[in-house]
Amino acid sequence: MKALLTLALLFGAMAQPALAAVPDESIELKGCAAKEQRVQDEIGRAREAGNTSQLEGLQIALGELQANCTDESLKKEREKKVLDAKREVSTRQADLDKAMNKGDPEKIDKRKNKLAEARKELQEAVDELDK
Repeated sequence: MKALLTLALLFGAMAQPALAAVPDESIELKGCAAKEQRVQDEIGRAREAGNTSQLEGLQIALGELQANCTDESLKKEREKKVLDAKREVSTRQADLDKAMNKGDPEKIDKRKNKLAEARKELQEAVDELDK
């Protein structure tokens, strides 16, 4: 009985690293791990396409990412991007308000388009916070 228990424990200990090496597709990577995976995917595509110059650049980027990226620094960078985008939306809204007070339809349309673009960039920055 002890021998069976020992074998079961031994087999379990040996199988565990092998199971851990199999990526679980249902787990969504976040932070630096997600960023690294995206670069790895790009490296694979560049390799398949035979694009050596792109491959070299991506490998350099991957090395720098692995050496310098921390989830905390990435989070701060993304939060700053959101804050900058919010400021841009405020500026564009003020510009639109001024144009509406003047009543120039051409300027109003131009300012509306710029505000819409700023809002789109803000939403993209907010979406990046969760990645």
